[in-house]
Amino acid sequence: MVKLTDDYLNNPAPFEDAGIKLPQFNQDEIVKHTNEAPVWVHFGGGNLFRCFHSVIAQDLINKGELDSGIVVADTYDDEVINKVYKPYNNRFLSVVMKKNGFDKELVASVANSIYANSKNKAGLDELKQIFEKPSLQFATFSITEKGYALKDIDGNLTKGAEHDINSNPDEAVTNMGIITKLLLARYKAGKYPIAMVSTDNFSQNGKRLEETVLLIANGWLKNGIVDQGFVDYLSDSQQVSFPWSMIDRITPNPSETVAKQLANDGIGDAAIIHTDKHTNIAPFGNTEETHYLVIEDSFPNGRPKLEDAGVLMTDRETVNDADQMKVTACLNPLHTSLAIFGCLLGFNSIADEAVDEDLFKMIKNLGYGEDLLVVKDPGIINPKEFIDTLIEKRLPNKNIPDTPQRIASDTSQKVGIRYGVTLQHYVDDPILNPADLEFIPMIIAGWCRYLMAIDDEGKAFVPSPDPLYDQLHKYVADIKLGDGELDVHEKLEPILSNKSIFGNDLYEIGLGNKIENYFKQMISEPGAVRETIHQTVMEKGKF
Repeated sequence: MVKLTDDYLNNPAPFEDAGIKLPQFNQDEIVKHTNEAPVWVHFGGGNLFRCFHSVIAQDLINKGELDSGIVVADTYDDEVINKVYKPYNNRFLSVVMKKNGFDKELVASVANSIYANSKNKAGLDELKQIFEKPSLQFATFSITEKGYALKDIDGNLTKGAEHDINSNPDEAVTNMGIITKLLLARYKAGKYPIAMVSTDNFSQNGKRLEETVLLIANGWLKNGIVDQGFVDYLSDSQQVSFPWSMIDRITPNPSETVAKQLANDGIGDAAIIHTDKHTNIAPFGNTEETHYLVIEDSFPNGRPKLEDAGVLMTDRETVNDADQMKVTACLNPLHTSLAIFGCLLGFNSIADEAVDEDLFKMIKNLGYGEDLLVVKDPGIINPKEFIDTLIEKRLPNKNIPDTPQRIASDTSQKVGIRYGVTLQHYVDDPILNPADLEFIPMIIAGWCRYLMAIDDEGKAFVPSPDPLYDQLHKYVADIKLGDGELDVHEKLEPILSNKSIFGNDLYEIGLGNKIENYFKQMISEPGAVRETIHQTVMEKGKF
């Protein structure tokens, strides 16, 4: 069987026999160049990075347009680095799951992988030295929304944020504290320019990254830890830029089905690893064929020709339009709705949900009927065609082993973006009225119902990881199915009126009572969630 660490340059035949596309370069030379003059650091070594960012780099190296690999830094899970990067020479298989089979590519564009956090000073020191080099052009991020969180549900600083602001930068514990510390090292080394590119899957991600870095930096300034020059450096886009981006590629956890197929194809490295921190990762990553990456072209220290690897480089307004189209309207809200109701209805496959008649009609009415009305066409991607492709091809693809349980992770961090932005458009529009909406309030009611951790049959289930789950669960924890006379307002008001979740008090914009009514329907008896969805798509649906 072929191993990922085998010599693909001098003995390509076993790889080719297994149907694996090979790198067109010598990985050792790329590692050497990276050590001498690093160009690209990426934070977050998970599945999306492995199937998307690393392949972009590989395309550029293959074309001779980049002679340096990516340095991957993971601040969360040491097992990701120690069990799936280091043992395989930082190589892995990218598996693109098409309707009629898999495309396999050996990816060797990662030159170094580092576990770097307060528990691993050596890793942080290594990363610091990289940030001190003038050659470094940009850093990218895929650390999920919670990786940026410095405040809790009530808007107060988290304990980690308070610690970082009031401590020596070398003692930083949060992601943002660590990032700001690395930028401080770059500032002290020579005020070298750099682009800090968030590619995480939420709106105005670059703005969030900039705000959180400056929150830490201004705290240090106030406490006399840094000088004004450092804050000025971070605030000057000609020195440190925070480009906005839109990213789209469904990349589920590694699939056992894919692992078995790889073994059948003669590939020896296909075992899935479940780490102690509940990361699911493998020497391969499985992903879909359709993908988009749109980045604001603001790179003060230069950049490789990312557009030659399919990245759409444009201005901030176009990025924002594309991002708003996807994250707040044409994909993520539909995905999140399937996640919420999939968990409640006992589904284990997004693809199966996408062909369920009621759920199919639900996402069509959400996408075409409510979201599309407030979407601005970004010009580079047609919004209706985007939804068409999503509903007709991407979500129903059974070769993509995605689950509602995975998508439901961190929902408290998502609902304000997935639905709150569209709600704000309805609030701001002189003609549209948020009180006329039906499917967004039904989905929000479904999320409140999900917070009970009781499925539609009345059985307890384990909710997906979510940093605010415990705080929110307590409001609905004692509700029982069949509580027809329950005053649900008392239970839901703290959630629905919380502007830090949705951006608006949902009662003030005319939706709170409607959500309560949908919620009451969903708790009336076992099976009521399914019945509520069915009744709503039949009576309120237009698609």
